Amino acid sequence: MARPATRLSSSSTRQLASGGVIVETLVGKVEGVEKGGILQFRAIPYAWADRFRPPEPALPWAGVLDATQFGPAAPQEPSATDALLGVRDQVTSEDCLTLNVYTPAADDERRPVMVWIHGGGFTSGAGHLPYYNATKLAAESNVVVVTINYRLGVLGFLYLDHLCPDLAGSGNNGLRDQIAALEWVRDNVDAFGGDPGRVTIFGESAGGMSVATLLGAPAAQGLFHGAIAQSGAAENVLDTDAASWVTDQVLDHLELGPGDVVQLLDVPLEEILTAQNAAETAVLTGAPGPDRRATADLHLPFQPVVDGGLLTGPPLDAIRAGSAAGVPLVVGTTAEEWNLFALRDTLDDIGEARLHRRATRMLGPELGEQAIDVYRTARPAAHSGELWCAILTDRVFRMPAVRLAEAQLPHAPHVAMYRFDYRSTVMDGQVGACHAIDIPFVFNNVDQPGVQLLLGGVDEGTQALARQASAAWARMAATGRPGGGDLDWPDYDLDRRATCIFDRTTTLVDDPEGAIRAFWTS
Repeated sequence: MARPATRLSSSSTRQLASGGVIVETLVGKVEGVEKGGILQFRAIPYAWADRFRPPEPALPWAGVLDATQFGPAAPQEPSATDALLGVRDQVTSEDCLTLNVYTPAADDERRPVMVWIHGGGFTSGAGHLPYYNATKLAAESNVVVVTINYRLGVLGFLYLDHLCPDLAGSGNNGLRDQIAALEWVRDNVDAFGGDPGRVTIFGESAGGMSVATLLGAPAAQGLFHGAIAQSGAAENVLDTDAASWVTDQVLDHLELGPGDVVQLLDVPLEEILTAQNAAETAVLTGAPGPDRRATADLHLPFQPVVDGGLLTGPPLDAIRAGSAAGVPLVVGTTAEEWNLFALRDTLDDIGEARLHRRATRMLGPELGEQAIDVYRTARPAAHSGELWCAILTDRVFRMPAVRLAEAQLPHAPHVAMYRFDYRSTVMDGQVGACHAIDIPFVFNNVDQPGVQLLLGGVDEGTQALARQASAAWARMAATGRPGGGDLDWPDYDLDRRATCIFDRTTTLVDDPEGAIRAFWTS
């Protein structure tokens, strides 16, 4: 049973001589630490959970909980992006349902609250990574920032309803963790100087997908009042057939039959992670199975599941029907998302024959040829590898973002669209405006460890863009609209389709690459 850790100290005063601060939550006191003029309360338990079970509210504790050190991440294998994110020797544990609070002051000011949901393909990441250090964001914009952990991979998204009714809902436990964290924010953030009536959720990649999915989840309604989806939209969910196929891959690797599911409760964690890798490999290699289009592009076998419980239908359909009525939305992507996943293709001319084979396999002969013609017309100087990355950037990221914006338009006071065009100088610029390049700008963390590996150099132009982007995100949390001050960023609509283009010189463009968008929407 995964219970909250008891990191208790003997202090009972509110302001400590050591510079620490004590805040009282509904389940106990926590002692934080001051860094860079911001109070940090690290690894506060917001819930606990048995394996494959829904989260339960954190258990009360006596004394003062030591919240001066970050806690373990959810169990995961090392990721290829760990170095970029500054991850070193990460500690993991199934007892991982904690969150971190960054606040200018634990007072009665009732600041806007921003809750960050990290990415990592639903199999990696943590709320405390250096890229997500919210010290500058909280200090410069006077907001409270909360970063959370949630269960990942098999432990967060393995669908077992069809095999063990007692474990029903297991395919969405990662989402349930996120909702539990939002419930903790609702109940406790006022003690940290935050306003529970002004909560904005934001996230990137799987975090952006989570944000958008929560817009369509009935259980999340009322827990947040604004949403920012970065490089992730509302279409990365599995139906029960695809989710069952993934479960079969995990069980087969563990040599367990359908009647042996209860044994998963006792399988050593190392074996669980090995089976998780096996399922990912099966998707990557195209092992025979049901229609798995939701997993095919990003090779994500572990995603939220439309299980009839937490998700009663596809989130995008729910959003179109008004599930998130009244919630303002900012949504967008980077300009060259796919470069991070297929860097070799951006470097090499893959050849016309290979480009046509790939496009035909993905879209069919007629549409595949049309796509190549449309992209070559829009980008006449691009070689075939660059064209392929552009096609996948739009198919996997940009068009789902557009569809999310269109779905929320009739129901929200404001919807805003952006594209992040700032290009990395790494590898002579071949990395480009790739997936995840926006994160250090949103947090104004361009000086954090590992960022140079992604951005290349950092100069005054880089830092100015970081200040502008982080201010826009915080303005969204404060007012429901990201534009203002020196940033002209009007609402999105179906006529103008105004899109804020973030770069060294930020501009406003109506319907960027409209011919390409029209191809996908037609």
